[in-house]
Amino acid sequence: MSIAGRLASKSVMIFALRIFGAGFIFLVQAAISRVWGAQSLGDFLLVIAAANLIAVMLPLGFQTVSTYFSAEYGSRGEGNHLRRFVGRAYIQMALMGVAILALGWPLSFVLGEAGAHLRPIWVQTALIGIATAITYISTTTLVGLKHPMAGYLPDMIFRPALTLGAFGAVALMSPVADLGLMLWVLAGALLVLFGFQSIRVRRAVVAVPRDDALRQSEPRRWWRFATPWVLITLASDYFFDINLILLAGLLDRTDLAIFGVSTRIFALASFGVVAVYALTLPNMFDAERDADRGAFGKRVGEANLVTTGLALALFVGVLLVGRYALMLFGDEFADGALPVAILCLGLVVRAAFGPASLVLSMHDRPWASLPSVGLGLVALIVGNLTLVPPYGLMGAAISAFIAISLWSVSLWATALYRAKIDVSIFGRFRAVAA
Repeated sequence: MSIAGRLASKSVMIFALRIFGAGFIFLVQAAISRVWGAQSLGDFLLVIAAANLIAVMLPLGFQTVSTYFSAEYGSRGEGNHLRRFVGRAYIQMALMGVAILALGWPLSFVLGEAGAHLRPIWVQTALIGIATAITYISTTTLVGLKHPMAGYLPDMIFRPALTLGAFGAVALMSPVADLGLMLWVLAGALLVLFGFQSIRVRRAVVAVPRDDALRQSEPRRWWRFATPWVLITLASDYFFDINLILLAGLLDRTDLAIFGVSTRIFALASFGVVAVYALTLPNMFDAERDADRGAFGKRVGEANLVTTGLALALFVGVLLVGRYALMLFGDEFADGALPVAILCLGLVVRAAFGPASLVLSMHDRPWASLPSVGLGLVALIVGNLTLVPPYGLMGAAISAFIAISLWSVSLWATALYRAKIDVSIFGRFRAVAA
């Protein structure tokens, strides 16, 4: 089977599991909206967005490069370095978790309207963020060590099931909306679940031989990669979590809930793109280790072909059924049908221009991505302030599409100039034509 065939089959299987788990999440969100109202759903989505951003920050960027270094050390049999890296990631996460619990509440005052919604439920939000940080480290490490199912399953299947269970239990016990209690139940369940997942990580790490000599320069290299990558990850994978907080003061609570649900659909779609590149990374390192530039380019090209095809299929699917899926949350949510289609069109652009940040890091230029990241965030802020007040949900969607397109094209141009590699799908077509 070709590389593209293997990637497609494995990524489709993982994506199918993600869809199954997302069904639980959408059921929870629809139930919250129907039973507790759209405003409660808006608060819940805001909590999840804040928890995701907390989770990204707690390990100080190490989870964003864990797949990268786990794949590198696993491929080279450098178990000593792998143990030091993973151990440091968990320790940093724990220390920062204590700090965010102690200091996060007063910091919420700088978040404006979003902070006002989060303050009464800050401890639960922070605990969910800590649990999420644990699974971010665990998942990326396991994927880098070629155990993708062990990495993805707890987050894809068990987290949604626990979320549904937490809502169901509280809804049955309390005659009124009690989002705070639901979040307490969910936070405790997630901490237990992802604690068990970290035990699986330990087994996978210990299985890597440790006969390599320690290089004292490695920690400096971890920080050099992690610092820019935490910003890259925030601006890409958690782009809409940031955007939801920015929009809290520009949209009313109902429109915020509608846009929040739309961005969850986008996040589900973008997971397929992220999964393909994560599955490809160990093979990219194998090609780099063997100094096989042709194999490296082929692996990038095949991954781009799969991700772009997947993004196009998802865009068409959202155009056809997005309206009906959104109406499960209430008739007013149908207004999000066109905005979510625009967001998914942005995913097609992102996939077509390839994994430029990843390739720049593999060529020892992780900081080269940051100007493009900054361009995307500035475009998002300017677009929101310009388009959202007059056009509402459509303005928010168009603003996000412009920002995604600008940073994708800019990153592609940077990789072409700095690393001399065309990471876009167009480069693969030119190679085939030649």
